[in-house]
Amino acid sequence: MSFKTVLRNAAAGIAVLAIGAGSAMAQTCEITELSSAVGEKYLLAQNELVVNDNPAAASAGLAGLRSQPLNCYEEGAVLGLSAQIKLAQEDYLGAAVDLRTSLDKGYIPVGERGKTLKALSQIYFAENQYDDGLRFMNEWIASGGQPSRDEKWTLATVYALQDKYREAVPWAEQVLAADGANADRSVYDMLIYLYSQTGQLGKKAALLERLIERDPGDKKLWQAIAGDYFQADDQRRAFEVQKTMYLAGILSEETEIMQVVNFYNSFDVPYAAARILEKELNAGRITRSFERLELLAQLYQVAREHEKAIPVLTEAARMNNSGDMYLRLGRSYLDLKEWEKAEEALTSALNAGGLKDRGLAWTQIGQTRYERDDRAGAREAFGKANDRTGRSWLAFMDSEERTAKARVVEVADNARREIVTEQEACKTLTIIGGENLPEGCATVEERLAEATAKVQELQEAL
Repeated sequence: MSFKTVLRNAAAGIAVLAIGAGSAMAQTCEITELSSAVGEKYLLAQNELVVNDNPAAASAGLAGLRSQPLNCYEEGAVLGLSAQIKLAQEDYLGAAVDLRTSLDKGYIPVGERGKTLKALSQIYFAENQYDDGLRFMNEWIASGGQPSRDEKWTLATVYALQDKYREAVPWAEQVLAADGANADRSVYDMLIYLYSQTGQLGKKAALLERLIERDPGDKKLWQAIAGDYFQADDQRRAFEVQKTMYLAGILSEETEIMQVVNFYNSFDVPYAAARILEKELNAGRITRSFERLELLAQLYQVAREHEKAIPVLTEAARMNNSGDMYLRLGRSYLDLKEWEKAEEALTSALNAGGLKDRGLAWTQIGQTRYERDDRAGAREAFGKANDRTGRSWLAFMDSEERTAKARVVEVADNARREIVTEQEACKTLTIIGGENLPEGCATVEERLAEATAKVQELQEAL
């Protein structure tokens, strides 16, 4: 049965009680019967409605009565029958006007006033005229009316629709209490929404926990909790909720899983982020695109897991013939000290094109050659870099070579000094009359001259 059908039956019943034959009129009207002329027309109209089920004919018959003078009892009876006719025609607002007029003029008996107030509230709620509906519902409650569970739900809903969230809360809470732990999800959702709007986050959290206990696999509940943490700028707890959802197998959409990956990355756990991303790429739940592979490689490189980054970088580089990817691949090989593979990748980067900094590629090629002791090749690469870093490397190599030459001179000069010392010893032995001089004394002068010439030659070459 539709809400309007229930409303029509209830309101019609109230109207019959209020103005039906034999019911007591309000004490404000001393007359208690219809005049014969009015009574005849009234009964004909009533007969058309009740017996013939012809509200249109009843309305036409009643129109004649409205055009003539009526006493208070007759006016009350006409208003009551008019309300019944309009209800039968589903003219609810028209019926409400008649019932309100009867209330205002005191034509409704005191004992039936509450039922009329309730019927009016139902009419206005059904017609989405919430202000009037609330007015009459509250008047009915003030008069001692006890709203049912459904009427409390209507009050909560109407107050929420009017953005009167604090007024809605107690009614929704009473509905939840009446329904118990197995209340419909819509009741929980309503209260969660109301608690959010009124800032009652403690109560909201308690409700969410109750719902999670009832249905731990409900993604929306977990997302609501995470959303609260986001709103409170508590990123760490939001991350923990998202992580729990992922580990529990609740998340399945690519955007959801990527949010977990990004969370791990933002909290400086790049290796965990990479492992999840790689797992989901292999499972097909994340699209194996160049952008995703680029991110995976980056995560592994940041985590210093170059062995794991290399196959990803290789795939990404080949997917788009990307110079940048080949450059990063070369960087990983450099970190692993695989010099030849590094130069191969860096050369591919230069050939693929699109590099923002070609000098960097040439500098790194120079590094690979330097480490393989290909100094001429390293100088060539550093020269092609033609940037500050390349020039610094060239200056370093020059300094390194000068140092090496200086060291050769130093060694030669030390050897010369040792001969000088030997020469001095030979002279001393000769002076004191030594007859058996060491063999070296015979060649010391010759050897000293050779050593001195060598040192001079080396110094000139510096």
